[in-house]
Amino acid sequence: MAISIDEIQAPIIEEMNSFEKKFRNSMKTNVMLLDQIMKYIIHRKGKQIRPMFVFLTAGTVGQIADSTYRGAALIELVHTASLVHDDVVDDSNYRRGFFSINALWKNKIAVLVGDFLLSKGLDLSLKHKDYNLMEIVNNAVKEMSEGELLQIEKARKLDITEDIYFDVIRKKTASLIASCCAVGAASTGADETMVEKARLLGEKIGMAFQIKDDLFDFGTDEIGKPTGIDIKEKKMTLPLIFALNNTGWFTKRKIINLIKNESDKPNKVLEVIDFVRSSGGIDYTKKIMQNFVNQAYDILDSFPESAHKNSLKNLVQFTIERTK
Repeated sequence: MAISIDEIQAPIIEEMNSFEKKFRNSMKTNVMLLDQIMKYIIHRKGKQIRPMFVFLTAGTVGQIADSTYRGAALIELVHTASLVHDDVVDDSNYRRGFFSINALWKNKIAVLVGDFLLSKGLDLSLKHKDYNLMEIVNNAVKEMSEGELLQIEKARKLDITEDIYFDVIRKKTASLIASCCAVGAASTGADETMVEKARLLGEKIGMAFQIKDDLFDFGTDEIGKPTGIDIKEKKMTLPLIFALNNTGWFTKRKIINLIKNESDKPNKVLEVIDFVRSSGGIDYTKKIMQNFVNQAYDILDSFPESAHKNSLKNLVQFTIERTK
């Protein structure tokens, strides 16, 4: 039976409820337009997976403290800012089934809202002198930017290798989940060795998380974006990379030509998807995803038994079993 979010949250349900109230209050502002947008952002929030990683890691490593709440808020503010900015960059009108900020209030306001969210995170950390938490999250923001730019650069040439793909997803996705776990550990006063161990745990989880996302593009699950969108955007993900590396020169040239020149045609996108599925790209990618999950479990097994650790393990499983 599938694991539910409610089950995973059980050891931290009080902390998550308290965090939600504190976070909502921290988003209030005297600027009417901004306050309206902040309320809209809170209304459409998702499962809050990232704060859960912060609290569960803190509970696994030590004791949840006031700084854990601030660390979770910092992560959530930075993550939300990155989503608002991403929607502007991608010219996307929807996010989790809701209209995006740029769709409702246009790009200029959306960019400024993203900037405001980032500044709120910085203000929160500076006010409480959480310099160690800010350093962890700042490094993640730097890597996220590098990862996105590296992916854009490679999309132009379609020459991405597996190693480059792993570097891209480690930076653009895994770095933020790694920072969640590192912040969780650091907020308990853990030493550098323990914080690094938690960061590595989050990185392994983040790699599996993004690979699962990339698999959706070739499946039939309803995840809020059309199947084949990565192909339309000329993003080279692991299933496609494997399939291209394990086919003949003529077929490889044909598929790359379809992606470069005809990815705006639905029937051509389906042709690429069928090629990947028939070439073993899906099975190979699932195996790689499970390898990262197993590495995360190996790190988790080194921590003492606790309800927080069990929930963290279940949260890892949830990220790869999700259907959206």
